[in-house]
Amino acid sequence: MSGRKSEPPRLPDAADVFARGEAPPRASGPGLLLTADGQRYRGLLFGAKGIGEGELVFTTGMMGFQESLTDPSFAGQVLTFTYPLIGNYGVHANRSESGRVWPRGVVVRHAMEEPDHRDSIGTVDELLRHHGVPGIEAIDTRAITRHVRELGTVLCVFGPESEEVALQARLADLTSPELDDLVAEVSVRDIVALNPGATDDLGRPLPRLAALDCGVKNNILRHLCLHFEVLWCPPETSLDDLLSTHKIDALFCSNGPGDPAHPGRASDARRTLAAAVQHGLPVMGICLGHQLMGLASGLRTYKMRYGHRGANQPVLDLVERRVWITSQNHGFAVADPDAGMLAAHPSGACSPEEPPQHDAEVVVRYVNANDRTVEGLDLVGRPAFTVQFHPEACPGPHDAAPLFTRFRSMVDAHLHGGEA
Repeated sequence: MSGRKSEPPRLPDAADVFARGEAPPRASGPGLLLTADGQRYRGLLFGAKGIGEGELVFTTGMMGFQESLTDPSFAGQVLTFTYPLIGNYGVHANRSESGRVWPRGVVVRHAMEEPDHRDSIGTVDELLRHHGVPGIEAIDTRAITRHVRELGTVLCVFGPESEEVALQARLADLTSPELDDLVAEVSVRDIVALNPGATDDLGRPLPRLAALDCGVKNNILRHLCLHFEVLWCPPETSLDDLLSTHKIDALFCSNGPGDPAHPGRASDARRTLAAAVQHGLPVMGICLGHQLMGLASGLRTYKMRYGHRGANQPVLDLVERRVWITSQNHGFAVADPDAGMLAAHPSGACSPEEPPQHDAEVVVRYVNANDRTVEGLDLVGRPAFTVQFHPEACPGPHDAAPLFTRFRSMVDAHLHGGEA
């Protein structure tokens, strides 16, 4: 089922900036990180000069720092790495998940200044400087992680310790990034054909797929291009346009940042998803795409206490009765139809109750083995399903990669009048 006739174009990569010359000057000196609930952490500044601000979150991966830094789902957030040594194998060409660094600030215990890898083209510090993102190191990341785990994600700022009064004033005026239309910030502006005319090994045309970009990762697009002729689409693209103008055979909705119930571009993508289900089109959603399908199905979404961010999340498949170890990056979840909002944030932030936007029944297929939160939905009698986790990995294990093949099988069965 792999495509051979045309390969997808080289996707934008944040590491391309290293070919443009030396990075801007580095931040240095004592730094201070302040949280909205009164915590104060001292460290040393690195990366770009400036102030880091946003929602303080943590990720537990021991590797994959370049992929995490370039994941659009981290837009609006200050990212803390729990693993103490970040950058030990450096930054590599063509390994980023997008064309830029998305967190508004980076917190590490130690930013490695001398990477040890033959393919390294630069350091994490240089990557942040090139993209204008400030960082703070020599900080107690264990204390930060414990605090966030116990009390929930919180707004924060960090910058020079000598500017503490100004930092406090800035923190007082800081609003949640979830109020912004983050999906509009990270998504593509125009429809792009990634691999036009793609065929399989026998020269047969691959099914045409529209991928709604709510903050899609490069490796998701690469996986999709192995199975489909892919149109990379803005999230507001309507189903009528996709069917009448572009003659698509299936629809995909990507990961992305922010609140799935935001009235901006995320809601546009939700309407297209619902219309595709109502039309009977094969549909797959990942991460934010999963949450949008939950909302379109009449379920509620809610903010989690600290979310799931890392490459070691166990997920139980309730149908096959097996556990997958998965890569995840999300701070919102779909409420369980029976158990409700599990592992919820103290703020109680959640979507309003709304009627379903399509007539298909949904059932929970996957749950998190740690906290039992919803990790995936099947649509009964329809060629459609969603997952909260990331089957494309990057970084992370490849347990769930066959889900792309499952979707392709659904599309083939739909096109030939059968059932997957």
